[in-house]
Amino acid sequence: MTRVTRLIEPVRTAPLATRNRRAGRRIAWTFVLLTALAVVAFSAVPYFTASLSDLAGDDVGLASTYAETSVFVQGALYVHIVGGAIALVGGALQFWRGLRDRVPRVHRWVGRIYLVAVGIGGIAGLVIAPSSPAGYVGFFGFGALAVLWLVTGWRAYRAIRRRDVPSHQAWMIRNYALTYAGVTLRLWLPLLLLAPLLLGQPWEFDSAFANAYAAVPFLCWLPNLVFAEWLIRRRGLPSYRLPVTRVS
Repeated sequence: MTRVTRLIEPVRTAPLATRNRRAGRRIAWTFVLLTALAVVAFSAVPYFTASLSDLAGDDVGLASTYAETSVFVQGALYVHIVGGAIALVGGALQFWRGLRDRVPRVHRWVGRIYLVAVGIGGIAGLVIAPSSPAGYVGFFGFGALAVLWLVTGWRAYRAIRRRDVPSHQAWMIRNYALTYAGVTLRLWLPLLLLAPLLLGQPWEFDSAFANAYAAVPFLCWLPNLVFAEWLIRRRGLPSYRLPVTRVS
């Protein structure tokens, strides 16, 4: 009797922690993409459905603020909206690992379009920042956001030109954290609007909105950058570290 021995290869599966991490990343990426699309659809597209004057009459977004500004500032507003909308969606696609691994040429072209959108959106953001309804806080908050948006985009571009992929990834994470301020601003606003009610204080919409909008010029992007730096460090990418002073 001939004994047949079968060699069965063991089935290799990823550890549970790795699978959970991948699933968590997919969920997070899906949330980022969907919220980016939602902001583009509900906050950006309406500006192209009517004139600023008509939109101001309907109290749409910041139309009433910019309806009385110069044509140059109004043009910059539209450029900023277009650049920001393209960057929000294009940036999310840049973090789609399937696109990056399977179609690298498309990934590179989306990246180029993204950085151009950041460039024109950031420059236009500097033009419209002085007209912010938040006054000096809006000027400095949104102005700083525009400058950092441009600088981190340039650093990401320079890194990939040097073929320094880890640094490019780190700078892209920082840059998209700033791009995503377009979403987090709209997440913070309703929370800040409701804050007086939660604290048991008298509530009136105009004053509540003014107080809320005075906070978001910095609040919409500073926490994003902190989270981006944590994510960069967690992934082992080049990160900033505070110098440690040793006391002898």
